[in-house]
Amino acid sequence: MLCFRTTGNRRFLLFLAIFWRSKHQNPSLSSFAIQNPNADPNRGLFPPHPPPNPDSIPSTPFGQQNHSNVISSNRLITRHVRSGDLNSALRVFDGMAFKTTITWNSMLAGYSSRRGKINEARQLFDRIPEPDVFSYNIMLSCYLHNADVRSARLLFDQMPVKDTASWNTMISGFSQNGMMDQARQLFLVMPVRNNISWNAMISGYVESGDIHQAKQLFDAAPVKCVVASTAMITGFMKFGKIELAENYFEEMPTKNLVTWNAMIAGYVENCQAENGLKLFKRMVESEFRPNPSSLSSVLLACSNLSALSLGKQIHQLICKSPVSSNITAGTSLLSMYCKCGDLEDAWKLFLVMPQKDVVTWNAMISGYAQHGGGDKALYLYDKMKDEGTKPDWITFIAVLSACNHAGFVDLGIKYFNSMMRDYGVEARPDHYTCVVDLLGRAGKLVEAVDLIKKMPFKPHSAIFGTLLGACRIHKNLELAEFAARNLLSLDPDSAAGYVQLANVYAAMNRWDHVARVRRSMKDNNVIKTPGYSWIEVKSVVHEFRSSDRIHPELAFIHEKLNELERKMKFSGYVPDLEYALHDVGEEQKEQILLKHSEKLAIAYGLIRIPLGTPIRVFKNLRVCGDCHTATKYISAIEGREIIVRDTTRFHHFRQGECSCGDYW
Repeated sequence: MLCFRTTGNRRFLLFLAIFWRSKHQNPSLSSFAIQNPNADPNRGLFPPHPPPNPDSIPSTPFGQQNHSNVISSNRLITRHVRSGDLNSALRVFDGMAFKTTITWNSMLAGYSSRRGKINEARQLFDRIPEPDVFSYNIMLSCYLHNADVRSARLLFDQMPVKDTASWNTMISGFSQNGMMDQARQLFLVMPVRNNISWNAMISGYVESGDIHQAKQLFDAAPVKCVVASTAMITGFMKFGKIELAENYFEEMPTKNLVTWNAMIAGYVENCQAENGLKLFKRMVESEFRPNPSSLSSVLLACSNLSALSLGKQIHQLICKSPVSSNITAGTSLLSMYCKCGDLEDAWKLFLVMPQKDVVTWNAMISGYAQHGGGDKALYLYDKMKDEGTKPDWITFIAVLSACNHAGFVDLGIKYFNSMMRDYGVEARPDHYTCVVDLLGRAGKLVEAVDLIKKMPFKPHSAIFGTLLGACRIHKNLELAEFAARNLLSLDPDSAAGYVQLANVYAAMNRWDHVARVRRSMKDNNVIKTPGYSWIEVKSVVHEFRSSDRIHPELAFIHEKLNELERKMKFSGYVPDLEYALHDVGEEQKEQILLKHSEKLAIAYGLIRIPLGTPIRVFKNLRVCGDCHTATKYISAIEGREIIVRDTTRFHHFRQGECSCGDYW
């Protein structure tokens, strides 16, 4: 049961009411071809057969009884296979004195639906007395289901008779394995094409990243069916062509749930979470009931917007829907709570989830890692292994992050070395980035550079960005210039490279170098991403920039900040002018620091959020050192819990202390 009592405002309840007026649920459709163009899509691998010839049925009572027993046994085999009970199906099969080709095909379909049963399937196929085209198609599907494309092609070439489903199955197999040249060759010579043939080719080109070829085929297709149109929308979104995706979507006469999901997910992946939420609402109003895929996308949108209130409303919706026990929906909820700063509710949800897969464990481990609970994250990692779940490469990203944020350098190196040795998980660039960050934060900059040089693949820009950030913390100018030089050679448009290097120079009062870097940015048309913070109050998101002049309640915010500044200084706070990255006088630097975006958001939270409720602030850049120190003072002076999420992690401030232990 995924439900526990949630608090939150009543806004968006109309949305829930609209959802529950939904009268139907459109089934999810695969973007690839099913094997039989005439098959009932709910029947999976079980092919339809023509009714038996009456002349082939013995006219004696014994013959009629025997035929009746075969039909009932065939149905029983099919029922067992569909329920996943292959052993029971085999017992029925072995106990049959008389078997038809339908019997053999039903049993063969059972083996074909299971990965790793390819040898058993082939042995059974070779025993079929009179295999028909359905027998060959099922065996063909079995090879492709097990990624044995070569054997599938050999069988395809040996087939005495091929129907359209045979061609479609082979084309789909090539497409799903990225072998589009081979798929195209078959497509061009197949005798008869149907919608499934076109869909398989269009979807294959989209998956392989060739949106140009996909569009050419789509334009040439005699019928623009919903599957092909949805594949095109997915492709356009994948390549950031949002306007084209919108045009295709709006022009579609018929849309299914997969179409809506593709658009919503595309918006979220292209940093347009707000548009994704609007479309989700429109989808529900159109009486489409969300499935786990829909909910995963909309919850990710809530995470990206830090819209905790809306996320809780979605949670209520899930509790009342048929997907309340679905592991994907539960994991998406868990991730949303973690990313929105509500680790307590994330943990409650984790405890009541009836099933957990590796993705669920990864979400919870990563949640504790990002919130500074390194010990708890590593405890969960051990517990996951004890309960029989094998860690994957994402697990180790979470584990290394936990060690990174907690400063467990030696332990992190130990886990890194154990990945391949103990679990067969090959280190990826993301793992190396985590270890470089781990070493860099601990001041082991030379070791971090050595690791970069020993990487088995070419370093990517994020590696040098991470190293540059560590050089700023430890004021290592020589390595900062090395990191910036490599970062900008890989990504000349990286504003972070210029800004981080300028910040290193500024911290060392090298203002001539700061000016040179900023001039270089201007000459290369590189635009710095402005820093801003935001806070949600009564379901309304309030955004602040440093020295903000737009918010309608600025007068009250400045009054609160001035009051806090007096109290903080009385308690011992000294502004850290190193973080005022401007060549101005000390008094001006103090005023610049006082009006940093995170301080403005915190002050507004203190004014508008009632006592007893945590103040949650989010920032698009790393929180500055002075704001971190000031927030510790504010939490003690005001007696409030303040949670700040930046690009690196969550900081939980309580009673003058931060969960990061000043290590971030």
